[in-house]
Amino acid sequence: MIPIVCIVGASDSGKTTFLEKLIPELTRRGYRVGALKHDVHGFEMDREGKDTWKLRQAGAQTVAISSPAMVAAIRKTKGELDPREVAGRLFWNEDILLTEGYKRSHFPKIEVFRAEVEPAPICGPKDNVVAMVTDDPVSTEVPVFPLSDVTGIAGLIESRFLKERRKRKIQVQLDGKQLPMNEFVRDIVCSGVIGMLSTLRGWEPAMDITIRIRPEEEG
Repeated sequence: MIPIVCIVGASDSGKTTFLEKLIPELTRRGYRVGALKHDVHGFEMDREGKDTWKLRQAGAQTVAISSPAMVAAIRKTKGELDPREVAGRLFWNEDILLTEGYKRSHFPKIEVFRAEVEPAPICGPKDNVVAMVTDDPVSTEVPVFPLSDVTGIAGLIESRFLKERRKRKIQVQLDGKQLPMNEFVRDIVCSGVIGMLSTLRGWEPAMDITIRIRPEEEG
């Protein structure tokens, strides 16, 4: 699974503003960044009366809209998805996923803290905080970076989560959850699939190959 790092903090602490600076810095270093916003109150991306809204009201489980420049989809879920499952389903081509929120998750966290907004950090020693971003004095055992030091945070993320990361050749998912594979199995599966596909009419070398299999239900 790609690394997941949560940018957390109290409401109005500046999480989005910090991410707006951090993402370009990581992109400049050659990494493909995904971003995931956590909304505990729920959200609505569609507007009543729009065609996509009408299709959802008609009962479509998933509705997508596509243009020459981008694609978007709205999918119903039975419950909140874990960030790992969201990453597996949506962030195939990214090197890292940065989330805004998920402060109660077990993933590594970087907290943005402003004393004028919240009297104390919202995360404690057991919350897997790897760094604090603040201009205020704070008692912590993790590295502390000023709000303006986006380069420093990008360097920490790179050294801890990205520097030694190999480029994946293949990813296999079971119902949205990635199946762990060692290097030997990855190479065997990758070379085997490409070898078989190369015998088919219409085959040509590609940067990305997607295969989806829905096993037949028994009985």
